[in-house]
Amino acid sequence: MQITETVNEGLRREYKVVVPKSDLDSRLNGKIEEIKPRMNLKGFRPGKAPSSFLKKQFGKSMMSEIVEAAVNESSQKAITDNSLKPAQQPQVSLDSEIEQVVDGKSDLEFTVKVDLMPDFEVTDVSRLKVERLTGEVTDADVDEALRRLADQTKSYTDRADDEPSQKDDNVVIDFVGKVDGTEFAGGKADDFNLTLGSGQLIPGFEDQVTGAKKGDTREVKVTFPADYPEATLAGKDAVFDVTVKAVKKPEPVTIDNDLAKKLGMDDVATLKDRVREQIKGDFARASRLHLKRRILDALDKEHSFALPSGMVESEFNGIWKQVEAELQREGKTVADEGKSEEELKKEYHDIAERRVRLGLVLAKLGEQNGITVAPDEVQRAIAARARQFPGQEQQVFNFYSQNPQASAEIRAPIFEDKVVDFIAELAEVTDRKVDRETLFMDPDDAVEKLKGA
Repeated sequence: MQITETVNEGLRREYKVVVPKSDLDSRLNGKIEEIKPRMNLKGFRPGKAPSSFLKKQFGKSMMSEIVEAAVNESSQKAITDNSLKPAQQPQVSLDSEIEQVVDGKSDLEFTVKVDLMPDFEVTDVSRLKVERLTGEVTDADVDEALRRLADQTKSYTDRADDEPSQKDDNVVIDFVGKVDGTEFAGGKADDFNLTLGSGQLIPGFEDQVTGAKKGDTREVKVTFPADYPEATLAGKDAVFDVTVKAVKKPEPVTIDNDLAKKLGMDDVATLKDRVREQIKGDFARASRLHLKRRILDALDKEHSFALPSGMVESEFNGIWKQVEAELQREGKTVADEGKSEEELKKEYHDIAERRVRLGLVLAKLGEQNGITVAPDEVQRAIAARARQFPGQEQQVFNFYSQNPQASAEIRAPIFEDKVVDFIAELAEVTDRKVDRETLFMDPDDAVEKLKGA
């Protein structure tokens, strides 16, 4: 076996490996001698079949296994002998014709490409200064939440046949939608329950049904939004033939002890306390999301080091596939984003670099401080994921138990959150009170809004 270094640039190493065909043949002969005593073939006494016959019969399939083992052993030897610390699984590319190798006519030649882990120092996280956005739960927040709860429990009674529908009424309708005079998939329904003013259907639809009485028929003309998920309908004019089968008005709901008991609480005071605690939990989660983003931003700013190109390209390829899938789903092209493909790829390549850099920093911080994810934490997360698929829980559990990569994808965010929480305890965190709207904004949008404020 001959291993020769051919590339030594930055974090990339490449090795040319040659395993002579004589070595492979020697391994094959050894395998045959190993199995020979156990072979019981027709025409030969047990264990007495000639080696030449066994080699002819089974040599090709055995050689495939030998080649695979030789590649793995040689790759590992190149890493071990050179004291390398790979950033990810080495890439192996064959330089010789595999059929020629398996047939024993050629040496096994291949290239091993290794991306190395960068050597860098992590910043002292106790020096980080980050801002945490917080919000105060007001009585108005509680009242709004109570009204939403009340709306969910309200009942409806039929309006008189000659009484027109109003906003907030529930109407039962049949409808058939057409574009250019032709019905389209998903544009037809019977006994559809629609709350007027809820925004359930295409903009303009509910306005044209409001005022209709039981038994009325209406021709509703609307235009699908330009960003409608179904690309074949986006921006198209449509006409719906609508028949109103029932009109029901909402009965007023009073937020009192009766409502509380209906919702499983002893009284309205207990209900308000429970609602307030739930809102506090929502505020705390939103606040933590902003803090996490600011911690990651601070870590990214504090670290600059060479990145393994293979890891970056792998991350970028994953991101770009998602971008292309999203554009296809929306019936758009790169040009619709207002940037050239080169500009857009550069933007997402920068995101890939940030993700890889932060992943390496968080991994090193976790390693240095003994932060780990216990198996039961992963199991709880898998159980939570399984509950999102009622009736398929066992299939979800089986998928993660049989797929190490999928299990690793569950573990990664748990580890990241634990490291972020560790940093938050040591960093200098300053609270900044903001309104509810800002608190529940996307962290990027909140940063923009608060600049200079």
